[in-house]
Amino acid sequence: MSTRDRVPIFLFAGYVLLFIWAAIAPYDRADWWAENIPIVLLVLALVILYVRGVRPSPLAYILMAVLPYWHTIGGHYTFERVPFDWFNHLFGFKRNMFDRVGHFSVGFYAFGIAEYLLVRNKMSVRLACLFAIFAVAFVAMSYELLEWIYAAYGGNAQAGADFLGSQGDIWDTQKDMLMDTLGGVTSIVLYLLIRGRNRAASSARS
Repeated sequence: MSTRDRVPIFLFAGYVLLFIWAAIAPYDRADWWAENIPIVLLVLALVILYVRGVRPSPLAYILMAVLPYWHTIGGHYTFERVPFDWFNHLFGFKRNMFDRVGHFSVGFYAFGIAEYLLVRNKMSVRLACLFAIFAVAFVAMSYELLEWIYAAYGGNAQAGADFLGSQGDIWDTQKDMLMDTLGGVTSIVLYLLIRGRNRAASSARS
């Protein structure tokens, strides 16, 4: 089995183990369901794509794995209550920033999207990168709408508040979407740097 095949299988196995741990006595079961259903569907979609032969690079899989891992931990504790004090104190944050880092990791999917578009569809680099960032921004907006709908109409006020995770910040939605988009921009810059290095190495060999 090649490294390209081993990496996603290893990451999936790690996710399953983490999911099992996180499913045992979470802080709030209703919030646990709300946090995990979208991530399970995301992982299922990646598995289906893998089976159908759509297999990004190992680095793309590693980047895409951050969100399911991070979100699964957040679902166990609720994002506001994850023990993340070392990070918050390190940068002087007065709120738990575990959810902000999680939103930043959403943007990592832009790497795989751009990679796929350039390899499979022969799209221009500029258009592929812009599409990947816009796709991440659209998903970010859609998820914030989902949070609002669940918090307003989910029927469990405490679970709704935990799922929303605003921690009293009236601009939480806007900041979350900004972090998603910044994560997308960062991953695209990384993709372009790696692509440029690989093309330079290929030119040097030829």
